[in-house]
Amino acid sequence: MSDNWTVGKVAQRSGVTVSALHFYERKGLIHSDRNTGNQRRYRKEVLRRISVIKAAQKLGITLSEIQQAFAELPKNRTPTQEDWEWLSEQWRANLNARIAHMERLRDYLSGCIGCGCLSMKKCPLYNPDDKLAEQGPGPVILDR
Repeated sequence: MSDNWTVGKVAQRSGVTVSALHFYERKGLIHSDRNTGNQRRYRKEVLRRISVIKAAQKLGITLSEIQQAFAELPKNRTPTQEDWEWLSEQWRANLNARIAHMERLRDYLSGCIGCGCLSMKKCPLYNPDDKLAEQGPGPVILDR
């Protein structure tokens, strides 16, 4: 295959919309060259970068986090297997922390009575450590 792919061909091959490709490029996640008619042309290696982006997003990694990780790689380099191992290791601790946080929220859920008062002394959702008590009793968040 040629290293002169149109944005439409990349979109079709990767399963990503043209507008998403333009967005990824604006964010610096992928790169294209321009032909004499100023049309975008991609190298086929862009598919691997897009695959890494989509896989990371499915894991809950934000585009900002992906962008930060890609910044550590040589500019526009196609991620290798070693790069993926390094990238996934960078994200593993963050994912583990988010999983632990979600598990704590799940475990606290039965303590929430859903009344809307939002000033329960131990509400982990809206009022950790009763920080809203200094604003007075009752539904102080709802009064705003």
